[in-house]
Order: sequence, then C-alpha cells, then structure tokens
Amino acid sequence: MPGRAFGGIGSVKNPAESAALALTASGVGEFEWDVQRDELTVSPRMAAITGLPAGTLAARRGLALYDHIAPEDSAATEQAIDEGLRLRNRYEVSFRLVRPDDQRRVWLKASALGVAGRNGALQRVVGVVRDISAEKREVDQRDALVAELDHRVKNVLASVQSLAAQSARRTVSLDAFLKTFFGRLDAMAAAHTLLTATRWRGVEISHIAAAELGGLAQGQARWEGPEIVLNPRATHALTLALHELSANAVRYGALAADSGHIEVTWKETPTGGFELIWTELNGPVVSPPGRRGFGSTLLERVTGRELGGVASLEFRPEGLRAVLTADGSALAAPAPAPETPPAPAIRPAGSPADAGGGASRGGPREPDISGVRVLIVEDAVLLGLELEAGLTECGARVVASAADIDEATRMIDLDFDVAVLDANLNGRPVTPVARALAKRGVPFIFATGYGDAGAAPAGFDAPVVRKPYNVLQIAAALREALNRH
Repeated sequence: MPGRAFGGIGSVKNPAESAALALTASGVGEFEWDVQRDELTVSPRMAAITGLPAGTLAARRGLALYDHIAPEDSAATEQAIDEGLRLRNRYEVSFRLVRPDDQRRVWLKASALGVAGRNGALQRVVGVVRDISAEKREVDQRDALVAELDHRVKNVLASVQSLAAQSARRTVSLDAFLKTFFGRLDAMAAAHTLLTATRWRGVEISHIAAAELGGLAQGQARWEGPEIVLNPRATHALTLALHELSANAVRYGALAADSGHIEVTWKETPTGGFELIWTELNGPVVSPPGRRGFGSTLLERVTGRELGGVASLEFRPEGLRAVLTADGSALAAPAPAPETPPAPAIRPAGSPADAGGGASRGGPREPDISGVRVLIVEDAVLLGLELEAGLTECGARVVASAADIDEATRMIDLDFDVAVLDANLNGRPVTPVARALAKRGVPFIFATGYGDAGAAPAGFDAPVVRKPYNVLQIAAALREALNRH
C-alpha cells in the first residue's frame, strides 16, 4: 500500500533520498572534488569513515587527502589516481589512511569518476570511499594461517623423510625397514589424530598411553597416573617414545612371552613437569643390546630434548625399565577431552630399540664439504639427527647441535666454520643467532618450512634451503655460504 511504513522507513519517492539511503546501507561515504575551484566536499558519511571534517574545505590539489595517506602507500596511491584520471577518467584504489582526528589507521577503497568540461579539461571528480579494514584483517589472517599450514606440512614431510632415512640406515633388510618405518609413521599419525581431537590444544598422557597400548592383549598392559596435558610438541615426542618401547617389547621384551606384561605410571614432579616410568615384567631374560640402534638414540636424545628433560634405559635381567622425565615446558593448559575416546591406533611392529645396521646412499655427486666444521641449529630433533648423520657421511664434522635460541647462543663461541639455522625455533625467529654469527663473520645458511620465496629471512646475505630438503641440498648450500666468504 502506498505510504505504508516498512521497518521504520516510509516509502521514498525522491531519487536523491533513495540514493542517500542506499549509500548509508552500503557503508560508503561520498565526496566531490571541484578541480576548477580546488574545493573538496566531504559528506557526513565520509567524515565518519575517514576522520576528515564534513563540509567543504580547500582541496589543495588533492593534498587534503594525500597528506593523511600512510607513508608506505602515499606514492603508489597518488600515481594510481593521477594515471586513472588521465587515461580513463576514473580510478579505483585501496590504501591505508591515518585518520586526522584520532590517528587510527584504516584501510580504504576509493572509487571515482572524472567529469570533463566543454573544453575537455577535468572539471570535477565524484566518488565514494569504503572502509575495508575488516576485509584486510581477514585476508591477513588467512595468509598467516596458510603460511603456518605450509610450515607445518613441510615440517611433517621433512620429519617423515628423516624417519625413513634413519630407519633405513639402521636396518639390514627391506622387510625390517618396512616394519620399522611404518610403525613409526603410524605413531606420528596417532599423535596427529589425538591433537586434532582437541584442536591442537594438548593431549592427556592417559590418552597417549591408551592409543599406544590399548591394542595389546587383555591384561598385558596397565597405565595409571594423574591428569597431565602435554602440548603438541611433547605429545608427538611421548607418542613416538611409547611406540619405540612397545615395539621393542613385542620383539625382544616382556610382550614376546604370553606371561609378560607392561606397567606404565607417571606422576607430577616438584619442578612442574612429570616423570613417566615404563616397567616390563615376566618376559624373557633381558641383557644389554650388543649394538646401539636408532630406537635407543630416539628415546634418549629425541624424547629427552623434546620433553625438556632426560630419558634413560635400564636393561635389567627381569625386564627393561625406562624413565622419561620432562620439565614444565612440555605441559599445556588443560584441554577438553576428545568427543570420542582415543582408539588404539598403534600395532607395535619392528623398530626395536637395539636395531642396528646401515644403508648406503646413492644419488648425485656430493658437494665437497670434507673436514668442514658445522653447527646445527634445528628445533625438530629428528631433522637435526638426520642432518647430523647425513653431513657426517658427506665428510663434514658436526661440532654441536642446538634446539633453541638460548642453546644456540651458548654455542656461538665454539670453533666451527659454518652453521645451519632453522629459521623458526619453537615460534621464535632465529634472527638473534644469525646476527651474532654475522657479527663474528661466520657464514651460515637458513633451513625453513615457510614458503616465502626470495631473499633470506631478515635480509641476511645467506643461502636458503626450503623444507623438506635432502642432505645434498644442505651440503651444497654450506659450500655456497663458505665460497661467499
């Protein structure tokens, strides 16, 4: 019915009023620049968006707006507006503006048409502006998430690559390799599944134990301890540790006998961390292994460092006893329980802690780094172990390995020729270490899981190797870094 009110607004017959309502609804503000009079008219809607005063003010050949554009966008914005009006009689440009009233930065998108006079000269510019700050924040957040996802995926791929190489190096047959490798890969997948269930906020130790030991025969495993939630890094470490222990127990320990069983207990420590004890009982008589395999190395070095503590193995005749300790850095805030209880995902197979043997490598000619002394700075200890082994095979001598900024800083004064730097160490950029090395004149390279192309992080003059990488890429980059000096 004519004149009936709808939603608080009566029917509108005036075209100008309709246009004004449409502008209000769309969240844009309008302006007009009278080029001949050099006056800029700012609507109240535009004033609310930009912080410029409403009404007519001196345009100053565009400086009334240009003076408030963020310095990093100023030149490009002026050029885009000038070229657009000159070539097409219109422009559309996005830029950051510093509001003159409260100094807040806002992202704006401006669109305008130029109106020429009878002589063809530009007479007026009429346009609108829109605040796109929220859209820009969403884009930035999405880009950051994509970069982080890219980083995580590449680190996972690099970890799988390292597991494969380490497993191959310490086994003597294809069958043994497949059992060892796939068992460890399953452990990584189990940790990922547990973390996904809590949206990567942390996993309780009891859930890790259930996933690793719940698939054993009834009565063969018992686990007990207080509710302690581990962060993602520690979750991966403990999952892999329990897999190595259970795999060893199946082949050589308590689970090799029907009467054998395992007891896993953990408790909080006064330092704010936890202590986990693995005890095997009623199995075959145990003796220390004749050779040291990757399983032992993983338990003692990887688990110990990733948990911020230590791991020890005691080969007692009555059964293996392993003690894993962690400091407070391994713990996370209490996370909600998964929607469904963790299913036993691991079927212990192969990968004994005393597995040995080796595997030769084929491939392209290795860069000459014989005798080169190397410092490795890598927070993913599996990658560090593989890199250390690979560089040693290439003839280099690894002086030391560090897993965080503080540890690397303490090693700066060691005697080495070149360093491998993980660009991101537990969420902290490796820049302080790189800066210290550059000050000393020691060359280095970056290894990174982030996909940003181009120059080295923070503008350093150093080779960059993207993850996942192989040892020959690292060796070639080290040789390049040395040659630059």
